[in-house]
Formats: sequence, C-alpha cells, structure tokens
Amino acid sequence: MSVQESTFHGFANPVDPSPAELRAWAYHPDSVPLASMPPDWDLLVSGDRLVMTLFDLAMDPNCPARRFALHCLYIYAADGIRTNFRAHPKRRFRKLVDQAERNGDELMRTWAHNSRVLLSQPGLFVYRDWCEGGLVRENRRL
Repeated sequence: MSVQESTFHGFANPVDPSPAELRAWAYHPDSVPLASMPPDWDLLVSGDRLVMTLFDLAMDPNCPARRFALHCLYIYAADGIRTNFRAHPKRRFRKLVDQAERNGDELMRTWAHNSRVLLSQPGLFVYRDWCEGGLVRENRRL
C-alpha cells in the first residue's frame, strides 16, 4: 500500500517530522490542519533534512499539500542565498533548481527562475514574498 492510499494519524514529533511522516501528511493534510501545527512550522521543516521530500511533493501536481511544499522551497532557497550558503549546501540547491527547470511544470520552473534571480540579485529579497508565501500565492516571476 502506498503512503498516498493510507491514512495519516499524526506526527510523533511535529517540530521534527520524519520524511515519511511529512510525505504521509502531505497526501492527507486535513488529518492534521496547518493551524494546529507549532508556530512557524513552515520555517521548522524547510531545512536540509526534509528538502528532498518537500521537493518531491512540490513536483507532484496531485499532492494536496503541494503549495505548502513549494512555499517551503521558497524559504529554503532564500535561507541558503541570504546566508551565502552557510545554512544550506549550494550544490544541493543548484541541483534542485536544475531539476525543477528540466522536469518541473510551470510552478516549479517559476520557483527555479525566482531562485536564480535572487541568487544573482540578493537585494530583491522581500520577506513577505519568500517566507510568507507571497510568490506562491501570486505565482509571479521576479
């Protein structure tokens, strides 16, 4: 049985979910509403440990929590770029951007484009756009 077919019963530790828990939740997000998660949960899960899972979820147009995963990718990109890649490995970031450009749909290509623009012009960082979901909601290119 795939994760998508099973029911999600909650996180063992919502502050530090496993990749499998995050994936299971993403296909059943109503089982644990975002409003019930710890404050700034999006910031907590947007790190290296879960970025590959978030990327896979954001690449899946059938994932109910796809926009949340994409939002987390924007946080991840901004965090890496703004810390000059002390927060996240530049190589991993570039691999994700390249893969999104090659294999992603319009949403993912927009994330890759915006990430490349921010990389070349870090002064374009606006917290509302990158960390509060503005670029996801508006789906606009910088």
